[in-house]
Amino acid sequence: MRAFVRTVDRLSDLLAVVAAVLLVAASIVITYSVVYRALGNSTYWEIEFSVYMMVASLFLASPYTLKTRGHVGVDLLSHYLPQRSRRTLATIVAVVGLLVCAYLAFLGGELTWESLLRGERTESTWAPYKWPLFLMMPVGLGLTALQYVAELVRAPEPESLAHD
Repeated sequence: MRAFVRTVDRLSDLLAVVAAVLLVAASIVITYSVVYRALGNSTYWEIEFSVYMMVASLFLASPYTLKTRGHVGVDLLSHYLPQRSRRTLATIVAVVGLLVCAYLAFLGGELTWESLLRGERTESTWAPYKWPLFLMMPVGLGLTALQYVAELVRAPEPESLAHD
């Protein structure tokens, strides 16, 4: 099981790097667009491209965010619980998160498949296909569900159960 957890953690780390590269690409394209338009020129693809990159980075960074506990969480209840109850609550929350991510990944997969079959495109002048954008949802949330499995398998660390 340690190999599974290590593999999922490494995949999450890799996807975080990919997400960061996508955000940098989006930033560069937006900067280019502002300068290009300030010079009196017109473009038609950069905003949509940047949106695609930002959405992809959001979903691809999700497993890493879970792994590093970078998500926003309300721990008021668990703060006042005994350690054993905290562990139980954390397990329940992880199982619910796993189920939600798996369900949304399934729905995102259906959406992606239908879009691919229909050949759906955006309504812009550039008109890229929509399915690559939709694909980020099942990939990102599916891998986040996998990270939840790794979190459930991972032995609880004392500092993750203790609260300041």
